[in-house]
Amino acid sequence: MSTNLESENGLIMYCASCGIAGADDINLRTCTACKFVRYCSVKCQKEHRPKHKKECKKRAAEIHEEILFKQPECGDLGDCPICCIPLSIDAQKSILMACCCKMVCVGCNIANQKREVQESMENKCPFCRHPAPYNEKEVKINLMRRIEVNDPAAMRQMGQFCYYEGDHRGAFEYFSKGAELGNAGAHYLLSSLYDKGEGVKKDEKKEVFHLEQAAIGGNPFARNNLANFETLNGRHDRAVKHCIIAAKLGHDDALESLKLSYAYGKGLISKEDFAAALRGHQAAVNATKSPAREAAEAFYQRQEKQQS
Repeated sequence: MSTNLESENGLIMYCASCGIAGADDINLRTCTACKFVRYCSVKCQKEHRPKHKKECKKRAAEIHEEILFKQPECGDLGDCPICCIPLSIDAQKSILMACCCKMVCVGCNIANQKREVQESMENKCPFCRHPAPYNEKEVKINLMRRIEVNDPAAMRQMGQFCYYEGDHRGAFEYFSKGAELGNAGAHYLLSSLYDKGEGVKKDEKKEVFHLEQAAIGGNPFARNNLANFETLNGRHDRAVKHCIIAAKLGHDDALESLKLSYAYGKGLISKEDFAAALRGHQAAVNATKSPAREAAEAFYQRQEKQQS
């Protein structure tokens, strides 16, 4: 029964160990794991730990599951800061500006380049207007400036430079720093290092942990990898849940997996959930389209034909 010793969200408003009620002169601290019980002191928390440990782990696991399988409002890339249209999950359709570490869509980038050519202007970043770097050395200098102010996107990008140059340990350190600052892409790339044992010892638990953090942050590739992991371990119901979320973020492979599950999965996914995933996928893809982006893609296609 709810009493005045419980808040509106159900949190206990008294110490779970000694029973003292919260007041102006008594600051109750919430258990960081289960987010349910409260304590008036560290001493009370330690004394109550043996009684609370089992229920705490259970509740913490429930909270984690709720967060893990919640559909993100958008992907981890967010919107283009110029046209304010959602960015495509296709890496070829956006570019990271090293000067400000903003991810800009190809439509806005090409439109800016065309305007600069037509008006004989200096080539600059379409967002912050910083002069464009002339070579990789200048790109790295710009990234290091952003790293100095704790920009996680810059850390992720510098980690990728290290990785492709064969410095896997350096990549691990940059990805780790970016992940600590909450960058979903850094979590995803870090999971890959733990999977392959590059720059760090192979560790499946840490791989899954970083995949889950990336998936919670809206990374559809991490979400699809989690679906594959669950499938390999025979947890097909969880795999389908991951695929539904990834498909609604525009991930094509996740949608194909759902098609197979619907056709041959014997009830793994209902008709209603499958239809909702189809609509969600199409909506996610359509949301990233614009005339400027279509013009940019046509421009790249013409360039490819000329070069071939």
